[in-house]
Amino acid sequence: MIAKESIGDWFKTLQAGICDSLEVADGLGKFASDIWDRPGGGGGITRVITNGRVIEKGGVNFSAVWGKAPVPVLKSLHMDPASELSFYATGVSIVIHPINPFMPIIHMNVRYFEMTDGTWWFGGGIDLTPHYVLKDDAQYFHKQLKTACDRHDAAFYPAFKKWADEYFYIRHRKETRGIGGIFFDYLKGTDGFTKESRFAFVKDVGLAFAPIYVHFMNKNADLPFHEEQKNWQSTRRGRYVEFNLVWDRGTKFGLDTDGRTESILMSLPPMATWAYMHQPAEGSEEAKTVALLKQGIDWI
Repeated sequence: MIAKESIGDWFKTLQAGICDSLEVADGLGKFASDIWDRPGGGGGITRVITNGRVIEKGGVNFSAVWGKAPVPVLKSLHMDPASELSFYATGVSIVIHPINPFMPIIHMNVRYFEMTDGTWWFGGGIDLTPHYVLKDDAQYFHKQLKTACDRHDAAFYPAFKKWADEYFYIRHRKETRGIGGIFFDYLKGTDGFTKESRFAFVKDVGLAFAPIYVHFMNKNADLPFHEEQKNWQSTRRGRYVEFNLVWDRGTKFGLDTDGRTESILMSLPPMATWAYMHQPAEGSEEAKTVALLKQGIDWI
C-alpha cells in the first residue's frame, strides 16, 4: 500500500508544476517561496505571487503536518476527545485572485489524512468564482471536471458537483460562492476502491488545475473593463471572504491544528469591499450574475 510520505512527495511536485505553469502564463509575476515548520510536527512551503500581469494575488500551498490529533479534530470525527491518536495530513491548497474582473477566482484543494488507528481518506475539489458569470466559461470548466471524473467513475461528477453546490454555499446570503465545481471528502477504501485508485483520481483532479486556469488567463485576461466593473469585483471578493472566514472547513481545520496563520489566510484577496444593502441595478450584468448564484444549475 502506498506510503503517506509518497503521497506528500507527489503533492509537493504538483505544487511546483502548477507554479511553473502560472508563471509562464502570467508572463510577469513570480512566486516567492516561504518554507515553514509547524511546532507540533511537520511544515510546508507557501508560494505566493503578487502584482503580476494577470494575477493580482495568488497562493499555492503545500503542507505535510503531523502530531497528536487535536481535540476539535477528534470531535469533528466523532472520536473520543481523550484519545491519544496521532494524525498525518498533507495536501495542496490554491486560491488565485486575478486583476481583470472578467477573470474568475479559482480554488483547488487536494489532500490526504491518516491516523494511527489505520483510518485514512482523501478529499478535495476545484471550484470557480466568477465576478461575472460567463456561460461559455462555466460550460468549459464543468466539462473539464467531468472529463477528469469520468476517467475513474461515471458517478463521480454528478455526485461531487452536487456536493460542491451544497458545500460552497454562503448560507447567510442564500447564494452560492460561485458556479461550483466538484467537492469530495472522506474517500476511503470502500465500494471496491483502494488507496491507489483513490489517489489516482485525486492526481487527475490536481493535474486538471493548471490547464483549466491557463485557458482562462489566455482567454479573458486582456478583456477591457472599467471602474464600475472593478468595484463589482471588489464586492464579490467580499462575499468570498465571508465564506472563507465563516464556513470553510479547511480554514477551521488549519487553525484547529495550529497551522500557520499566514498560509491559511493567503486565500483572502488583497482588497475587498462591503457596501450596506448593496443591490445591483435591475437588468444589469451584475444582477444577471447574482441570479445564477444558486444550486443545481446544469452547466453542461
